[in-house]
Amino acid sequence: MPDAISAFFDTWGLSDDAARADAIAAVYSETGTYADPRAQEPMIGPGAIADYVNMFSANAPGWTAKVVKSDEIAGMQRVTVAFGGKGPDGKEMSQLGQYFAEFSDEKITRLIGFVGTGEAE
Repeated sequence: MPDAISAFFDTWGLSDDAARADAIAAVYSETGTYADPRAQEPMIGPGAIADYVNMFSANAPGWTAKVVKSDEIAGMQRVTVAFGGKGPDGKEMSQLGQYFAEFSDEKITRLIGFVGTGEAE
């Protein structure tokens, strides 16, 4: 299961939209959902999810997303993801997000993301 999550976030750094869509379809169930903290509503299905990630890539060219921590309990996978790249000022930036995933047949069926890692500020 963790391989599907890492593969999904690796797609965020791809520069080819079609390759990204194919890679997302390979790890996501046809009715899988993705709720992103920066999206108004959850996306349903690999096509809609790929469209969202394509938009991210277009708005943040060169940025990547990498799983930096992962654990699992009762069939739920929790991952911390580091997003990074150059900001508008040309300086390297990074931010963390935390995601919770459910699977069926080794494909992602539900992924929910949060900004940050939930630590007290």
